[in-house]
Amino acid sequence: MAENTSKQIAELNQKVDTILEYVNQQRLKSQAIDDLIGDASIIGKDVYDSTVKALDDHEVILDPDELRELGIRVAQNVGNFNVMLDTLGSAMDLMRDVGPIANEVIIDGTKKLHEFEQKSYFEFLREFGHIIDNIVTYYGVEDMRMLADNVVAILDTVKNLTQPDMLKSVDNAVKVFASLEMENIPEYSIFKVMREMNKPEMKKALGFFITFMQNMNKNVIS
Repeated sequence: MAENTSKQIAELNQKVDTILEYVNQQRLKSQAIDDLIGDASIIGKDVYDSTVKALDDHEVILDPDELRELGIRVAQNVGNFNVMLDTLGSAMDLMRDVGPIANEVIIDGTKKLHEFEQKSYFEFLREFGHIIDNIVTYYGVEDMRMLADNVVAILDTVKNLTQPDMLKSVDNAVKVFASLEMENIPEYSIFKVMREMNKPEMKKALGFFITFMQNMNKNVIS
């Protein structure tokens, strides 16, 4: 009987010790929470005081109704905020993917600009700008208007001049003119001219000149 009583007392003491340990742990947790709340309260009060002071310094007045309305609107647009954050995340991913490509494009563009500079492209453009300045200086608005009205005819003339046969003829004429010695041009008498006219090449040249003038006359009349 005494043995059972001692055993029960021992078990009871063990349970009491367990309860006391649990109570002590809860007390420690409660104390830690109280300390945390106290620290947070101090920090919150400091933040609040600093915020109020900053708003007061900047003469900002907060309306509680407006703050409540702002909170409601924020709560109503939580989904939109999530979509916006998803979009922002996608944009950041795109920038990370495009970044290396853009870097390569910039490097290639820089190399190409350096190549243009080495080939004097920019200097050419500067000189071309001088040409434009001279045109603007020596020609008026009316001249430009006349040029605009006749640009089609001018382009047609240039197109005809750039035909292979025409270019070959002009090139031959320029070469012949360049080969002439202007200071040593021989003199021709009437009789010598008449003798030269009997030569086949002169007859052909005269025929070309007459045919050219006849066709020119037809175009002028038409």
